Amino acid sequence: MIIEYARVSTTDQNLDALTAAGAERLFSERVSEAKAELPELDKMLDQRRDGDVVVVTKYDRLARSLRDLLDIVEAIKERGAGFRSLAEDIDMTMPAGELIFRVFASIAHFERRRVAVSSRLFQYH
Repeated sequence: MIIEYARVSTTDQNLDALTAAGAERLFSERVSEAKAELPELDKMLDQRRDGDVVVVTKYDRLARSLRDLLDIVEAIKERGAGFRSLAEDIDMTMPAGELIFRVFASIAHFERRRVAVSSRLFQYH
């Protein structure tokens, strides 16, 4: 079953891309503040099953941080489900997609660490 999740923050964001991906089940919520509860995300994570594929339009529509993204994708995989992101064109149901996802995650982590270290060095000069 294709399960789609969408977190939208404005009324002008729509779900057309997800609809085109052929979802059999759609979980969506409109949330603008960063600390808001995400009951539809929790419900989607609880209800996914072996063989399902969770599809999102973009990574940032699933998670608020890199750590959050990695944890959510791992939780999806633990239940035997796959993961796809349309904007990044990554399909983790395939080995190449999982590799690309891990490379992107590593690059994002590196960039955050580089910025953090640079910021600390700048404060001392």
